[in-house]
Amino acid sequence: MQTNNGNPRIVEEATILFAGDSGDGMQLTGTQFTNTAAMMGNDVATLPNYPAEIRSPAGTLYGVSSFQVHFGSVDVHTPGDECDMLVAMNPAALKVSLHQLKYGGIILVNEDQFTEKNLRLAEYDENPLDNDTLDRYQVYRVEISKLTALALEDSGLSPKEIERCKNFFALGITYFLYNRDVAPTIRWIGQKFKSRPELANANKTALQAGYNFAYTAEFFTSRYTVEKAQLAPGKYRNISGTQALAYGLVAAAERAQTPLFYGGYPITPASDLLHYLSTLKHFGVKTFQAEDEIAAIGSAIGASYAGNIAVTGTSGAGVSLKTEAIGLAVMAELPLVIVNIQRGGPSTGLPTKTEQSDLYQAMFGRHGEAPLIVLAAKTPANCFEMAFEAVRLAQQHMTPVILLSDGYLGNGSEPWRLPDVDRLPPINITFAENPETYQPYQRDENLVRLRAIPGMPGFEHRIGGLEKENISGNVSYDPANHELMTKLRQEKVDRVAENIPDLGVEGDPDAELLILGWGSTYGSIKKAVENLLAGGIRVAHAHLTYLNPFPKNTEAVLRSYKTILVPEINNGQLVNIIRAKYLLPAIPFNIIQGRPFKAVEIEEKVKELLNSKNEYSPNGSTTQR
Repeated sequence: MQTNNGNPRIVEEATILFAGDSGDGMQLTGTQFTNTAAMMGNDVATLPNYPAEIRSPAGTLYGVSSFQVHFGSVDVHTPGDECDMLVAMNPAALKVSLHQLKYGGIILVNEDQFTEKNLRLAEYDENPLDNDTLDRYQVYRVEISKLTALALEDSGLSPKEIERCKNFFALGITYFLYNRDVAPTIRWIGQKFKSRPELANANKTALQAGYNFAYTAEFFTSRYTVEKAQLAPGKYRNISGTQALAYGLVAAAERAQTPLFYGGYPITPASDLLHYLSTLKHFGVKTFQAEDEIAAIGSAIGASYAGNIAVTGTSGAGVSLKTEAIGLAVMAELPLVIVNIQRGGPSTGLPTKTEQSDLYQAMFGRHGEAPLIVLAAKTPANCFEMAFEAVRLAQQHMTPVILLSDGYLGNGSEPWRLPDVDRLPPINITFAENPETYQPYQRDENLVRLRAIPGMPGFEHRIGGLEKENISGNVSYDPANHELMTKLRQEKVDRVAENIPDLGVEGDPDAELLILGWGSTYGSIKKAVENLLAGGIRVAHAHLTYLNPFPKNTEAVLRSYKTILVPEINNGQLVNIIRAKYLLPAIPFNIIQGRPFKAVEIEEKVKELLNSKNEYSPNGSTTQR
């Protein structure tokens, strides 16, 4: 134990969970800590967690909002399996979050909020600060609300406004305990509240007061520091997955030298993509908030037909509403990117929680034979690359592309190394050139039809949802033609496999067990594999970001392993596709709890498989040998 006057203890990594009411500013507090950690050179990963209700009753268990940040001097792949510190602003936050804190971890509580009323709302029979509930932890009971009010008694603010500053007081204490610099947050506060200097001064004062309180208080006996991470050289910024999507789409439009159009309708958690893109008008981005989901994708299809880079995005039930129009884009063979930031379902489901349950829908969820490209981002920063790739493939293959993100990736963040934009591959968009010979469904060697847009003299042609005659594009009800066009559209998508990278494998080259993942499970699997390898357990990891078509070496890779484990945040979708396509007895491992996997969960599953004398049946149950 170090005194607060001694040198802080150096640790490789730490995880902090800020938790309180949805009005306590926990998302802002966590974001500021994250940004500060990133500016100080740490690798970071975050997990914001919101209540589903917009105005949840204060003090209730289902009204808790939290923000988890994992930062380190080593590579950080997940938001952390367990927390080293919990900041609990009320009893409900303590009760909901305590199970995430490791043995001996730090608890900072706002003691002022542990009133009889709040204890009752949190379903405590007695005050956990006064019994043995927290004996296994380091508990710091601080009158955060009262101390904030004392620090701001001359601020001129109302009591309600002063109370809202308590999150910065708590942040100041946390900055002291983890040896963080308050200067970046001081600068941010000045910018955020520049139109109201009295609020800016109050929040700065609260932040510094919290830091000074921790410095002078005698009971804060431990301090920690996390040194800089050894990141690859370059310029970095902390970025969320949805911000990265926006930048990737804009970068693709710039490289294609074509305007970007985004048609959307507000829905959690996809709304932020519309918000971010609307701030990028200086890049020629056009954003349109439609009256509903159907109008949103209809506007994007029209923009594509007119020659724009066309994108629409949504979550949850919004994808269902767009489905018929997606089929229209498939039939018309128009380039279109549909971003699905997945959330828990079905129906309204868990609108603020993460899930990977839309893979079946992306692959098969349209009436008729309507094949298209399906991609999935694997980390918040990777959302940039996959958004760029979605535009590239849509334009080069004249087809819709569904890009899957999810609530964890979209809201989570990590350091992103700014790319050299001039080194991004060009996106070449070609148009029909000879009006004398132009036929709208004449195809090149990749079965991609020739493109013409309104306003090109001599290139007038029919387009719509009725079946097209091969080559001419005339409406056709001929059965043989319908079969031919169906197979041509499928073959066109299948040939995309020649234009995407092979599936790579990480880990032990002599492993007999392969963990196969897709999308946002990447970080948890990667961390699990690192830990298993460090423990002498041979295991490998392959991760799919191209889901339709699969990379052309996928079957060869999978058949190289005796055991294939497929962790998914759903009830087993990729694993069933793998079984059906390759007739391989892949083993499912599923959670459907609105949260990402913990690395330790995957580690334990691998050890169970390797140590078990049981033989796994195709449905994931076990039978004795």
